[in-house]
Amino acid sequence: MAIAVAIILPIGLLFLLSGLIINLIQALLFILVRPFSKHIYRRINKEVTELLWLELIWLFDWWANVKVELYTDQETYGLMGKEHALVISNHRSDIDWLVGWVIAQRVGCLGSTIALAKKSLSYLPVLGWSMWFAGNISLQRSWAKDENTLKSGFQELNDFHQPFWLAVFVEGTRFTHAKLLAAQEYAVSAGKPIPRNVLIPRTKGFVAAVTHLRSVVPAIYNITFAIPKDKPRPTLLRLLRGCSSVVHVRVERCLMHELPEDESGIAQWCRDVFVVKDALLDRHLAMGTFGDQECQDIGRPKKSLMVVICWSCFLFFSVIKIFEWCPFSRGGVVFCAVFLVLVLVLMQILIVFSKSEKPTTPKVPRPNTLEENLLPA
Repeated sequence: MAIAVAIILPIGLLFLLSGLIINLIQALLFILVRPFSKHIYRRINKEVTELLWLELIWLFDWWANVKVELYTDQETYGLMGKEHALVISNHRSDIDWLVGWVIAQRVGCLGSTIALAKKSLSYLPVLGWSMWFAGNISLQRSWAKDENTLKSGFQELNDFHQPFWLAVFVEGTRFTHAKLLAAQEYAVSAGKPIPRNVLIPRTKGFVAAVTHLRSVVPAIYNITFAIPKDKPRPTLLRLLRGCSSVVHVRVERCLMHELPEDESGIAQWCRDVFVVKDALLDRHLAMGTFGDQECQDIGRPKKSLMVVICWSCFLFFSVIKIFEWCPFSRGGVVFCAVFLVLVLVLMQILIVFSKSEKPTTPKVPRPNTLEENLLPA
């Protein structure tokens, strides 16, 4: 309870109030600007969106002081943020998406980071709404329903002039021990390589992305997330508590035109990538580093810190002025109390939404039906 009052409440107030302002601006841009120019809408919305998302970067960088060690070659790091890219990665922790945002912020494309995400995310107040306005492609995890959604979403990206990243978590869900056991059991029955650190990728969404965006996106960023075994796994709740940690990220740039042309070949390419990724994570577990790549200095920019300070000052003086104009009454006290409870509830929803599912005994479908159920991430 003390943590909720002392930490979650003030951070939640800042995030909710500033987020609602951002959502309102985004809605006005969507109604007034986008019908006339998607390019201008995207340029303005990118800057507006970052004013919200940088608060989460501040939580990661400055409040919890989580360090990201980025392993990649100098050429790849120089191109990141300057080109369109399809991003695939393992889905190891609850905040892999936020680690991706941290890296995107470092290279200048935070506000134009898009994802294939479950539709329920777009209903999440503030954060989910901001992602929807930013262009997230919302899926229902049913290929019959999602196929046309993917096609129309990819068509929207054909005239996306500023560099964007399209993130696809091809495992389709976050890694848990129960899901690993299910994946291993299926791999044994199907005669496939048995995973140890990743899940078997669900390739339909990836194949669709490559097929439709091959002429638009020049590169695929194959990202591998790993947490050193002597460091705690970061979660949103731990970030709010100010718990520090370290995340290792390895980025390999693959050229889109080098991928196979046919859909089965593209799917196999993705599965092969995850077999290699599994071996990389084995080596990381043994060595504690991705030693085959150079560690890039991505720093800790002060922009997110300045954004939080500015928002805090703006909202503080705005609230003071409101109280000066509208002196406290019994109704006002009740309203404030209800609003604070609402803030706590919304923050709790955000924390729960970000958590991995609780491990349960997996129900493994028969091999011939499990393959049919693999849906896009």
